[in-house]
Amino acid sequence: MNLSSQQTVQWLTKCAEIFAREQDNLTELDRAIGDGDHGLNMHRGFQKVAEKLPSVADKNIAIILKTTGMTLLSSVGGASGPLFGTFFIKAAQAAADKPYLTLADLAEIITAGTEGVAMRGKAEPGDKTMCDVWWPVSESLSISATQNLPLDQALKEAIIAARLALEATVPMQARKGRASYLGERSIGHQDPGATSVLLMMDTLQQIVSASSASSVN
Repeated sequence: MNLSSQQTVQWLTKCAEIFAREQDNLTELDRAIGDGDHGLNMHRGFQKVAEKLPSVADKNIAIILKTTGMTLLSSVGGASGPLFGTFFIKAAQAAADKPYLTLADLAEIITAGTEGVAMRGKAEPGDKTMCDVWWPVSESLSISATQNLPLDQALKEAIIAARLALEATVPMQARKGRASYLGERSIGHQDPGATSVLLMMDTLQQIVSASSASSVN
């Protein structure tokens, strides 16, 4: 099974619903170590994305991803807009003009997006950033691609890696962004940006799983 442009639109639309639901939880996480606006920013940004998606629903995946990235860049304040916006823009460049994505393609675009975020934020492993989840997700998908796993199963494996990686951000001391100002006081808190990454990947898996189930039926 491949990832179609229609599924990509469904994924990003569903993300808007998820971030609306999780806004308060993300805000609480960010209030502990940041500006307390991550939940609001992700909700607002993806609401704008959802409004834009109908205009590109019949386009290829690269255009859908680029539109998402540009919308996040222009509508979200703080670090969330530039970083998540960069992720989608770099992912779009890797997607090129492909009408659908194989598992290997998906691994490639997530790797490209992650590298873009890491470069923009100058993040390194263990800095307690969203990249501490993006990197394991990227690695997991790449390994699954070499094993020729079905897309749905590969995403389930990636989510397991993401959950473990997210838990691992709790004992880290933040070395980037507002959280780094807290020094050792940032230890013991889950990174909100990394939490959003898990939410996005979990949502993608749900969309793919639903599509797989409907095709079987």
